[in-house]
Amino acid sequence: MSQATVLPPAAAPAAAPARARGGSEFSPLLRTVREQGLLDHRPGWYARGIVVNLLGIAAVVAGLALIGPSWWALPLALPLALFSARAAFVGHDAGHAQITANRRASRILQLVHANLLLGMSREWWNDKHNRHHANPNHLDKDPDVAADILVFAEHQTTGRTGLRGFLTRHQALLFFPLTTLEGIALKVYGVQALLAKDGPCRTRRDRLVEGALLLAHFAGYAALLLTLLTPAQALVFALVHQMLLGVHLGMAFAPNHKGMDRPDEHADGDSWGHLRRQVLTSRNIRGGALTDWFLGGLNYQVEHHLFPSMPRPNLRLAQPAVRAHCAALGVPYTETGFVDSYRQALGHLHEVGAPLRAEGAA
Repeated sequence: MSQATVLPPAAAPAAAPARARGGSEFSPLLRTVREQGLLDHRPGWYARGIVVNLLGIAAVVAGLALIGPSWWALPLALPLALFSARAAFVGHDAGHAQITANRRASRILQLVHANLLLGMSREWWNDKHNRHHANPNHLDKDPDVAADILVFAEHQTTGRTGLRGFLTRHQALLFFPLTTLEGIALKVYGVQALLAKDGPCRTRRDRLVEGALLLAHFAGYAALLLTLLTPAQALVFALVHQMLLGVHLGMAFAPNHKGMDRPDEHADGDSWGHLRRQVLTSRNIRGGALTDWFLGGLNYQVEHHLFPSMPRPNLRLAQPAVRAHCAALGVPYTETGFVDSYRQALGHLHEVGAPLRAEGAA
């Protein structure tokens, strides 16, 4: 099993000059990656990926049509889940303006990949995800670590009884089974936000566009499956597809911050600068091209949080500069293997549930 690599705080002469010049810890790093052209957009790279992914989705649909109403069509739910996750990654990147600097083009790309292809509200996702990026792993400010089905700190377990208490006691064991619901949950939360009077949609036009595309997704998805499969086969195919998609997305997002440092645990946490706020709360996952593809570049979580608009293919290129800069400043930079990243994240969830398990055993 791979072990985590944490570059420890080290005495480094580079930190003092940066502060002596009056600059932030982040400014020299930003200047370096900008000079290297790593913030420049890569529309050609994304265009190729989008075309290949759309062709993949089309191939799955063609496969369903060729097989016809048969249970042998069920295995096609797996490649469709993989291609759906790729669409989610494109929607994520478009929301961060990684693909193009053109805001209108980014909006259209995200509407197509999030709302139309996945049935997930773009506005809801952007609102939630931007708050996460602004204060990652902060229990009071990051919606991703707010107490819900899962909890991420011991004090969040207080008063959790019944089903919620059971889930908290066993949340590490239940984590992957629960992720099977993530694909469906993303749709439900998005629709709820769209219908809410105080939802994230700023204008009536935005609400209408989002709603129309969501309806088009649900109607098109149902019509496609019910046309090519029997009702029972269509239902099972949809469930398997959404469950696999949820597990895939859960695997991409789960190890990024769980068990990492939390600003709310420190007296000066709210005053951390951008670099410490993003680096200390994030965990990278080592791997090659397959890991990059499977996790949608989110395995470079440190680099992504430092430079949200950096195109996905440039994240690995920025890693050496980020790692060296953190070492020079004495800021721990955490990177671990694929399997060990889940061991750490699930270990943290298991530890958080310990008080409730102790109560149950008493």
